Amino acid sequence: MRIFVPGRLCLFGEHSDWAGEYRRINPEIEKGYTLIVGTNQGIYADVKPISTELIIRASLNDGRRYESLRLPMESNTLKCVANKGGFFSYAAGTAYQFLTHYPVGGLEVDNYLTDLPIQKGLSSSAAFCVLIARAFNRLYHLKMTIREEMEFAYLGERTTPSLCGRMDQACAYGNRPILIIFDGEEIDIIELKVSEDLFFVIVDLAGNKNTQEILRQLNQCYPFAANPIQQNVQKYFGSISSEITQAAVEAIQRGDAQLIGALMTKAQAEFDRLVVPACPSQLTAKKLHLLLHHEPLEPYIFGGKGVGSQGDGTAQLIVKNQESQRKAIEIIKRDFPQMQALQLTISRLPSSMEDKKH
Repeated sequence: MRIFVPGRLCLFGEHSDWAGEYRRINPEIEKGYTLIVGTNQGIYADVKPISTELIIRASLNDGRRYESLRLPMESNTLKCVANKGGFFSYAAGTAYQFLTHYPVGGLEVDNYLTDLPIQKGLSSSAAFCVLIARAFNRLYHLKMTIREEMEFAYLGERTTPSLCGRMDQACAYGNRPILIIFDGEEIDIIELKVSEDLFFVIVDLAGNKNTQEILRQLNQCYPFAANPIQQNVQKYFGSISSEITQAAVEAIQRGDAQLIGALMTKAQAEFDRLVVPACPSQLTAKKLHLLLHHEPLEPYIFGGKGVGSQGDGTAQLIVKNQESQRKAIEIIKRDFPQMQALQLTISRLPSSMEDKKH
């Protein structure tokens, strides 16, 4: 069986997934609202069932291959490999969750192509967890829903040292934009309809950032704020982020690219003002801001912002049309040759396809 799982782009509402989960401790914290979409790039694999082992052959996005992983489908071994961290921990953690909950055998996974940038805020680790979850579900006829695949992928990644929130695994929904609302341990998922094609450019900034340090510093602001900096973080991930994200939901359903761009610019400005002081070493993001304010790009874009945990990992720009998308990528290649620019198109789904999307 051949499986493709895309990455996940957080259009709006980064960090509000884990922040909203703190409502179970402090109900004064507001719900989290996150607007995400699957990327056009992702992880491709051939998968088949085998009786007693987990075998993974994996590719990097530069074409190189990892050395193969071969593990017995045995609970303690899988959990131990997951706990250690590293690339293969995600597959081991997800396999451990399936072995714990279902009468499954093993998997052989040949990830023959990856065109998704790794460790750049596009949820490459979550995509791999979803890939493993989908392989178990389909090969062993478990009849899981997409929501259940997403949940097991989340449990798998949380078996590793990763501090991911619940939005990352929503790449399971593919290229359809979705709104996720986080209220303590409860989540609601709303699939959105897009009335016009929307064109984006995703830019690997070729910088460095430490996502775990960002998460560590920002989590210190919860569940109860101890000073003005922490109060500002809670304010941004609460009322400000939710207001911007809900406005973006309406704009994306109307296909209003110009408004989406204005909301991205506003979201970045407020993030810089209220959140960056909580972790300036990682979030000041000089490369991100150099790109966002690059004058030759201005005729072609409506706005842009950081992606994922923010920092100098990845940027997103919403462009005016398909020709502007091509032109913006040309300019980035010319003026920032170390950066990698990717296309993302959110396509209007014809009404006749509504029932066929899964």
